Amino acid sequence: MSAQVEEAPPKRPGPPLWLLLELTYRCPLHCAFCYNPTDFSGIGPELDTADWLRVLREARALGAVQLGLSGGEPLAREDLESIVAQAHDLGFYTNLITSGVGLTEGRLAALKEAGLDHIQLSFQDSTRRINDFLSSTRTFELKSRVAALIKKYRYPMVLNVVIHRLNIDHVEDILAMAERMGAEYVELANTQYYGWAWLNRAQLLPSREQLRRAEDATRRFRERVGSRMRIFFVVPDYFETRPKPCMNGLGQVFLAIAPDGLALPCHAARMLPGLAFPNVRDADIGSIWYDSPAFNRYRGEAWMRDPCRGCPERARDFGGCRCQAYLLTGDAANADPVCDRSPYHHLVSAIAGTAEQADHAVARGQPLLFRDYRAR
Repeated sequence: MSAQVEEAPPKRPGPPLWLLLELTYRCPLHCAFCYNPTDFSGIGPELDTADWLRVLREARALGAVQLGLSGGEPLAREDLESIVAQAHDLGFYTNLITSGVGLTEGRLAALKEAGLDHIQLSFQDSTRRINDFLSSTRTFELKSRVAALIKKYRYPMVLNVVIHRLNIDHVEDILAMAERMGAEYVELANTQYYGWAWLNRAQLLPSREQLRRAEDATRRFRERVGSRMRIFFVVPDYFETRPKPCMNGLGQVFLAIAPDGLALPCHAARMLPGLAFPNVRDADIGSIWYDSPAFNRYRGEAWMRDPCRGCPERARDFGGCRCQAYLLTGDAANADPVCDRSPYHHLVSAIAGTAEQADHAVARGQPLLFRDYRAR
């Protein structure tokens, strides 16, 4: 009888270097591509100020160094300045990820005084019509004023635009807008299909030709502006043959705390079945990070199945995205279907193929579902 080989436990990770506090799911925008949970209106009450400050202390003591403040819209929290001040005092590098709604000059001055290091401002498009349509708000002019305030207060100008079928043909105009605003950094983030974007995937997924044109426009712009502007073009997963190294491996460097206190190894992990994610109301950050079965579930390589288990690239891509594997195959432990070595790659190929069809959902007039408290 051959002896069974026991799987080695996952290697103890380093500290959660990158901490994201999703302070609230409240948001004045209704973006059709939002990654927040579609049932966010039924999620429990937000952490209070004391809890957020305790999370900061515990995470910093563990070794966290970079802090993102997001939502929803983090400016909906009246205690944002207090949270920033505590993070600054603890030595975090702080980044506010915002739509700009609520960022008055008075509030920006207070955040500067509190020690805020960095602001990432989102736009939906380079035109008022499309920007306001995609967010189901009238915010383009407000965002433009906020961009000017960010420059006035000597922050790096960092613009983020989520790219999809409805605005990808405007990439050249979006980059020209960023140049006029004096942006130093621009992230063209092709939509990742979770949350509301998953519900609207048929309407949002671009065609390969649209993607090619956008990449060409970005390349030409980079050549023209040189080092004056750094442009990050995040390629959409569904057109790749190798998966992205999701969060550099779940539970390795990234820790997100949701508004209700749930601790997650990625923004979207709440959806994964069979995992009881801990809550910071009930446990400290150290025990959550190192001891939680949910955080340890997909650490290391022991959880991997073939073809990931024998793949020479497994230490680079970590098997890809667990949420994507779950959404597309029904099992989070499967190989990410984006990978052409996955037995489920045909699912991604078929989805990408629909974007090439003449009777695409957009052409058929299938309506978008905008982020809304009433939608479940």
